[in-house]
Amino acid sequence: MDIKDHLSLTLHIPEERIPVVIGNKGKTKNQICKKCNVKIEIESDTGEIIIFSTSKNFDEYGALKARDIVNAISIGFSPERAFRILDEESLFQVLDLRNFTTSANSTNRIKGRIIGEKGKARMNLEELTNTFISIYGHSIALIGNYEETKLAIDALMLLIKGRSHKTVYEMLYQAKRRSKLEKLQLWEN
Repeated sequence: MDIKDHLSLTLHIPEERIPVVIGNKGKTKNQICKKCNVKIEIESDTGEIIIFSTSKNFDEYGALKARDIVNAISIGFSPERAFRILDEESLFQVLDLRNFTTSANSTNRIKGRIIGEKGKARMNLEELTNTFISIYGHSIALIGNYEETKLAIDALMLLIKGRSHKTVYEMLYQAKRRSKLEKLQLWEN
C-alpha cells in the first residue's frame, strides 16, 4: 500500500517559518515524523505541508498531533515548546484577532497590550497561567493543559476588551489562590 493511501492533512504556513519546521539538517521535521508516526512533505515555494500517517493501523491521533506541532511552529513557537503538544494533557488553542477587531490598527494595539513593554505582559501571563503564549501575525496561540489554557484565554479576552493589566493579573492571582485551596482540600479529605 502506498503511503498516500493513508490519512493525509494539508496546511499552509508562512514561508519564513519553513526553515524552523525543517530544523537544522532536518532535525525538527525528523523528530515530528518519528514521534507522531507520520511522513511530512514540504513544498518550500508555497508553504504547503502535507502530513501522511505512516501507522499500519491508521493512527489519526499522530497525524493530528503532527499537524498541531507544525501549526504551533508556524505561529511562532520554538520546536521545543511546540513538542509540549505531545503531552497527553496538553491543549493547543489559536485565537484569531481578526474576530475581535475591525482594523489593522486595533489588532496591533491589542497585540501590544498582550505583549507589553519588552514582552513583560506576555511573560507574566505565561507565568501566572503556566502556559506558553505566542503572538504572530493576527494570531495568538497557547499551549497548556485545559484549565491553564482556559484561564489564559479568559485573561486574554479581558485584555482584548480593554481591561487594565492590573485587573487581569488580580483575576489570575485569585484563580491561582483558589486552585491551591482546592488542592489542599483534596489532600485533607
